[in-house]
Amino acid sequence: MRMKAFALTPLLGSLLLGTVPALSVAATPVPVFVKAAVVEPLEETIEALGTLRANEAVTLSATVTETITAIHFDDGERVESGKVLVEMTSEEEHALLEEARSTLREAQRQYQRIKGLVKTNLASESLLDERRAAYETAQAKLQATQSRLQDRLIIAPFDGVVGLRQISVGALVTPGDRITTLDDDSVMNLDMSVPAVFINSLRPGMTVVANARELGDKDFEGEIASLDSRVDPVTRALSVRALLPNPERQLKPGMLMTVTLKKPPINYIMIPEEALIQEGFNQFAFVVDTSKEPATVSKRQLTTGPRRPGVVSVITGIEAGELVVTHGIMRLNQGSAVSITATQQGEESLSELLKQSSTDRGAH
Repeated sequence: MRMKAFALTPLLGSLLLGTVPALSVAATPVPVFVKAAVVEPLEETIEALGTLRANEAVTLSATVTETITAIHFDDGERVESGKVLVEMTSEEEHALLEEARSTLREAQRQYQRIKGLVKTNLASESLLDERRAAYETAQAKLQATQSRLQDRLIIAPFDGVVGLRQISVGALVTPGDRITTLDDDSVMNLDMSVPAVFINSLRPGMTVVANARELGDKDFEGEIASLDSRVDPVTRALSVRALLPNPERQLKPGMLMTVTLKKPPINYIMIPEEALIQEGFNQFAFVVDTSKEPATVSKRQLTTGPRRPGVVSVITGIEAGELVVTHGIMRLNQGSAVSITATQQGEESLSELLKQSSTDRGAH
């Protein structure tokens, strides 16, 4: 059997003989844009829906069966505490009141006169006791008459605005019949339900910002006044009440409001969102090591926290001041050599960074 002869190329022969020199391949640095991780305060927010209620609200109704004799308010009128809104009295009640007052004045006069005579021994102690008893009886009768008269008056218990009246003069009302409503709208209660997962973040005094579609884009700022003592077992939410000042009286009871609760600012290490690499449930970023020549990158796994548009907080994985790659990530691997062509200082756009890199190259 004849053997075929093969001509060996010089390179293959050298490889077989082990005489070829070692190949040196210089990696070309990948141009990248970077930005330093910085510590910034981040104000987290919680969003919820809330319903407005008056700070004080009451439905005024009759307590006796009587005929309305006078109405002293108009629909939507603002009234002060103590103002008589409705009367259900008659001339007879007023006459009885005047009679009781007159009887009390006379009983007091007689008591004081006998009291002076007893001091000079011109009257007996028993007579003084009789006059004292008559005076106290007259006081009790006046109080009883005033109480009966009070039941026939509807009086504003606090400052506020009355609603639509539901009765007319001459109408016969019975206990429980609705006459009108009274709302103190100088300060509004904003009741909302917040998911229980945020329970550790809620506290009285926390700032809230609310707005209603009916009022356009105007924001109303207030603060949390109180938290419910229980979590709803069905919705797993906690009822929260905030107070909103209402000096212009624009807010009305029953309005639906979109609420933003602001947590106190916390300092976080922040990096741009474009620096993040998502792999399954894990997040990474390329961090530049400038101590080498050329600079290289290491791929670090991160633990991230709250975000705001364009940036994300980092809990672990990056220290403040380290440079992270924001553009050019797709061409990088662990240990890749890089050349920094532009460094972001703020919120520069990609076109601005490209212009910066062109300027830097022209300067060199």
